[in-house]
Amino acid sequence: MTFHVLTAEFIHESNTFKKGKTGLHAFAVDTLHAGDAGISRRGDVNAELAGFLDVAKAEGWQITHAISAHATPGACVAREAFDHIAGRICAAAEAHKATLTGVALGLHGSMVPEFCDDGEGELLRRLRAILGPDLPIAVTLDLHAMVSPEMVRDAQIYVSYKTYPHVDMRLTGQHAARLLGAAMAGSVRPATLRAHLPMLDEANGGRTDVPETAALYDDAKRHEQEPGILAVSINAGFAEADTKILGPTVLVTHDTAVPGAAARAAEIAQALAARIWAGRHNTANEFLSVEDAATIAKSFDTANGPLVISDYADNPGAGAYGDATALLKALLDARITNAAFSPMIDPEAAAELHRHAVGDTVTLAVGGKADPSFGGAPLMLTGQIMCLSDGAFTGDGPIMGGVSHTFGPTAVLRVQGIDILIVTEGEQMLDRQQLIAFGIEPTQRAVLALKSMQHFRAAFEPIAGRVIVCDSGALATPQAHRRPYKRAIRPIFPLDRDMVL
Repeated sequence: MTFHVLTAEFIHESNTFKKGKTGLHAFAVDTLHAGDAGISRRGDVNAELAGFLDVAKAEGWQITHAISAHATPGACVAREAFDHIAGRICAAAEAHKATLTGVALGLHGSMVPEFCDDGEGELLRRLRAILGPDLPIAVTLDLHAMVSPEMVRDAQIYVSYKTYPHVDMRLTGQHAARLLGAAMAGSVRPATLRAHLPMLDEANGGRTDVPETAALYDDAKRHEQEPGILAVSINAGFAEADTKILGPTVLVTHDTAVPGAAARAAEIAQALAARIWAGRHNTANEFLSVEDAATIAKSFDTANGPLVISDYADNPGAGAYGDATALLKALLDARITNAAFSPMIDPEAAAELHRHAVGDTVTLAVGGKADPSFGGAPLMLTGQIMCLSDGAFTGDGPIMGGVSHTFGPTAVLRVQGIDILIVTEGEQMLDRQQLIAFGIEPTQRAVLALKSMQHFRAAFEPIAGRVIVCDSGALATPQAHRRPYKRAIRPIFPLDRDMVL
């Protein structure tokens, strides 16, 4: 029998504190391709779909690809966008339900539409209404997923990334597809159970370069070798989503046909969850003030590579606005030179610079326009335009692995020896090509100030003389009490620091 599998990717991480909505435009900027176009765009890169297709080709499956839809983290997904993309997936399921033997979905796990807390759960609910309760559905999740009981009710197989920085998207897709194949063949009867913790997120956000956190994922892989244990997923959660399902989870997909597997799965989930709770105070990052970061930059010896400063709080990858000015102001005040600052997400400033020519000297307001209470007010700057671009680049590092993206209209403005990458469309720093494509060679700079929490490390840590992390006070600040949580079920750590389980 030839298996017929419906595939789709619908990926968004929603910061519910961010103003506005994430509409279809945001997906179109990154990836919004149906059918063969989606396969062409993401079928042979470091993406979940590529992993699905690797297994499908090897096993001779028939594939119907509904859509690949991916947007940079941002505000809650607009109903129109959610219904359009989910509608494409559900329409494909309806059209092919007579012959489908399985479904493979690349999801995030922290998508919040404007009308509910649980985008992934809502998509799965709609699919189950079409396909019935028994057709096997395999789901891949980002390591920062929030997972509801409804999600594990409506899909039997879950496999999450096991790396942060995320470099294992394709491998995760392969794992999920292999389990789906076994379920379609009847050699396993999978189900997934869930353990949930009342925390905003795991103490280190799932960082797999922190030994104590990495050990959780190492043990998850070890447990996957046990009889009847098919996948163990540790989801660190997403602190910037104020929902009723907020918090880390451990998922154990197991074979219900194996005696004792369900009980063992529960033991594994509870033991890993207990370790996450026990480590809740053990944060690895030292969050510097922007002034202290600038002081380090002023006297930094670049003999072993540049100083890399992570603007943790203004990470667009956590849905922050990406236009905080606090760190840039501190670097300018300290008269740091031979530096790059990237990105500054400011469509207004990018448009103004594109009305000029390379080489022009321009004075304009930069940054701080979305919400100056998080990360600083606009800066009036005078600088020389070094580059004007449409913003297109193709990543070649461990995370992007051939994925193309665009910043939209982009400019490099040199101010007092700091090259500021001013962009229109949001994206965190993931890949050196995000600088090289615009004339900035990162290995030749003394200081690289990058808006990213953790993903920058995959590409930039190998060239860095040192990495430091600062809190610019922007929307993704580690000072969680500054965000007005209203829907999270209390008590929850660390907002309620003295709570007990």
